[in-house]
Amino acid sequence: MFKIDIEFQSYIPPLTKEEFEQLKENILHDGAIISPFILWNGILIDGHNRYRILQEHPELPYSTHEMTFADRFDAISWICKNQLGRRNLTPEQKKYLLGKQYEAEKRSVGARKGNSNAKQCVQNEHIVSPERTCDRIARENNTSGSYVRRAANFAKAVDAAEEAVPGTRNEILSGKFKV
Repeated sequence: MFKIDIEFQSYIPPLTKEEFEQLKENILHDGAIISPFILWNGILIDGHNRYRILQEHPELPYSTHEMTFADRFDAISWICKNQLGRRNLTPEQKKYLLGKQYEAEKRSVGARKGNSNAKQCVQNEHIVSPERTCDRIARENNTSGSYVRRAANFAKAVDAAEEAVPGTRNEILSGKFKV
C-alpha cells in the first residue's frame, strides 16, 4: 500500500518484541489504527510499526496524513525531530538521531540554496543565518552545539559500522554494544 524507504525506516528506533506486541494488542482492542500514517509523496514517513500490524490485519480502518517537505533531507530532519520528541530513547539512539538531524538539515539548507556541494555551502551558513544549525538543534534539545557536532560524528561511525557488519547499528543503538 505505502512505499517504504529503507533509509527513512532506519531512523525509527525498533520496538522491543514486548512493545510491539503491546502496540498490536492496543490496536486490535481499539479495532482501528487511531494515529494516522504520515506520508510524503506516498512514502511512509511515520507509522512503520503500525504498518506492520496493518499488513497482518488489513481489515483495520486507518487514516493517512500527507506532509510537504522541501526535500529528502527536510523529511529526514522531521523524522529525527519526531522520534526525539515522542520516544523513550537510549542515550545512543538520541545521539544518533541528533547527529542525523544535524547532517540532514545542513544538507537541506545547501540544497535549497541551489548548491550541489551542500557541505561547502553550510560551512558559512552561520554568516547568513542568525543562529548556527548545530546551536539551534542544541537549544531545541537542551544540549550544546559541540554535543550535536559530536553526535553527527557518532552517527557517521554507526552507519559505517552497519555498512561493514549489518546489524551492528541496532546493537550499538540499543546499548548492547558500546563504541
